[in-house]
Amino acid sequence: MSISLIQTALELGLICSLTTLALFLSYSMLNVCDLSTDGCFTLGAVVGAVVAISGHPLLSIPAAMLSGVCSGFVTAFLQSLLAGIIVNTGLYSVNIAVMGGSSLLNMNKTDTIFTKAKELLTGTALAGQSKLAVSLLVVTLMVVLITLFLNTRLGMAIRATGDNPDMVRSSSINPVFTTTVGLCIANAITALSGCLLAQSQKSVNIDLGSGMVTIALASLLIGRTLMGKGSILAQAIGMVVGSFAFRMVYTIALRLINKPFLLKLISSLIVVLAISVPYLKEQWPIIRRRLSWRKEKRAC
Repeated sequence: MSISLIQTALELGLICSLTTLALFLSYSMLNVCDLSTDGCFTLGAVVGAVVAISGHPLLSIPAAMLSGVCSGFVTAFLQSLLAGIIVNTGLYSVNIAVMGGSSLLNMNKTDTIFTKAKELLTGTALAGQSKLAVSLLVVTLMVVLITLFLNTRLGMAIRATGDNPDMVRSSSINPVFTTTVGLCIANAITALSGCLLAQSQKSVNIDLGSGMVTIALASLLIGRTLMGKGSILAQAIGMVVGSFAFRMVYTIALRLINKPFLLKLISSLIVVLAISVPYLKEQWPIIRRRLSWRKEKRAC
C-alpha cells in the first residue's frame, strides 16, 4: 500500500471521525439513537459549499455548524423513535433547496479553508500536507472541547441523562433540555464533518452523506474495542482511532475486491465484525470452558 493511499485514508478518517465523535455524544452519552446523521452530514456539506462558493470560505464553518444545530433542535423537539427518520427524510428536500434545485455542486474554482491553509503554509514543510494539517487541527480542537464540555456541570448532566433520566428529573434537571443541547451539539459536529469533506473533495452531491451513520457506528465500535472504556478523553481519542482504523480496513478491502458496487456491503460487514469482536471477547472464557468440558466428557 502506497504512502499517498495511507495519507488519504488518514485524511478521510480524521474528517469522518468528527461524525463518530457526534455519534459518541448522542449515542454513547445521551443514549439517543439519532438516525438523522446522513441528512445532517449532507446539510453541513451543502450549506458550507454554498457559503464558500459565494466567496466566504471561513464563514462556511460556522454556517454549516449552525445548520447542524437547527437539525439537532428539530430532532430533539420531535423526540420519538421516528424523529431521526423524519428529519432525515425532510432534510433531503431541504438540501436540494439549499443547492438551488441541483443535485450536484462543483467547487473546483472555489476557495476553501484547505486552499487558504495551503496559501498560508506556502514555503513551509507542511505546504503539501495542508489537508492533513487542517483536519488534524480541527479534530484535535474538537476532542479537547468535547472532553472539557462533558466534564462541566451541563456536560455531566447530559451524561447522567443518558444513564438515568428519572434520576436527572428527580434532581430538578430537565432531561428535555439536556437532550436538546446534546443533540444540537452532536448535529453541529456532524455538519462540520460534512462541510470539511465537501471542501476537501471540491464537490457536493445529494447522496454525500448516504451511509454515514453506518460508518460512524462501525468506527465507534472499533474505537471502543481498541481503546476500551476509560476517561472521556480516552474514549474521544478512541473514536478518532476507530475512524482511522475503519478507513484503513475499508481501503484495503476495497483494493482487494476492486468492485465499487460492494462499498455498502463492505461497510455493513465491518459493522458486523465490530459488533461481534467485543461480544466474542467477552464470551470467550465461557466458550472455552464449554469446549474443555465437552472434550473431557468425550475422553471419559
